[in-house]
Amino acid sequence: MTTSAKATNVLNRYLFEDLSVRGELVQLDKAYQQIITSKEYPAPIQTLLGELLVATTLLTATLKFEGSITMQLQGNGPVSLAVINGDNNQRIRGVARWEGDIADDAGLHDLMGKGHLVITIEPKKGERYQGVVGLEGDNIAQVIENYFLRSEQLKTRLWIRTGEHEGKRHAAGMLLQVVPDGTGSPEDFEHLEQLTNTVKNEELFTLEANELLYRLYNQEQVKLFEPQEVEFLCGCSRDRSGAAIVTISRDEINDILAEEGSVSLHCDYCGTTYSFDSAQVAELYSQAQSDSKTLH
Repeated sequence: MTTSAKATNVLNRYLFEDLSVRGELVQLDKAYQQIITSKEYPAPIQTLLGELLVATTLLTATLKFEGSITMQLQGNGPVSLAVINGDNNQRIRGVARWEGDIADDAGLHDLMGKGHLVITIEPKKGERYQGVVGLEGDNIAQVIENYFLRSEQLKTRLWIRTGEHEGKRHAAGMLLQVVPDGTGSPEDFEHLEQLTNTVKNEELFTLEANELLYRLYNQEQVKLFEPQEVEFLCGCSRDRSGAAIVTISRDEINDILAEEGSVSLHCDYCGTTYSFDSAQVAELYSQAQSDSKTLH
């Protein structure tokens, strides 16, 4: 193994050349922190978002095309929605909505109540696919393993960890999956599962891919591919907010201006607020009218 990258905001793919099993390793700090600091999330929701983030990143790495995956938890518990979106370039964003107090030790089912996970795959070219899976299992990793078992018939295991290291929140995870060429054996996969079960949080949060994989699999032939950076990218902008405002009737916007003095749009994903005063709003509608005339 010669390729490596810093153990921060990076995805590594690897292959067991003799065993027909593929693997992934994702290690996140800043990208994760940017998501959970957009709101004052209780600690269990920070953990939930971290687990969902790691799972989404690992799944987007399986995409064979340009496109995105959205993983959305919906339920009737204190958390009504938790969603992470990621694309094949590993640009990610996410948000959660909740009401009321959250117990410090709340787990997946305490947070979501009766709910399900919706996985939406959207290729830039081709048909959109959506799968819905019940929350069977104690955590996100088990829920997704059940999803793969039912939908792909590919043996898949995930290890997802979140926690603090040196005063900062980290999220990391690993995935093992049988290569669908029919040559892998259950015994080989079970052997690799047992080795991966020994991974410690600190190793996942801090070690570079080369060192971590060597510690876990030093007896195996592992091919490590070029790493891919993972970054938080919201996609909101002042221009987009302005474009959204002019889709609302001018009378309604004038009422808001009269009451508030400005029109503000808040982005749930990154916490940014875009405000427009009456002069700026007038300019938006004037520009939209001018653009409409140009089109016609």
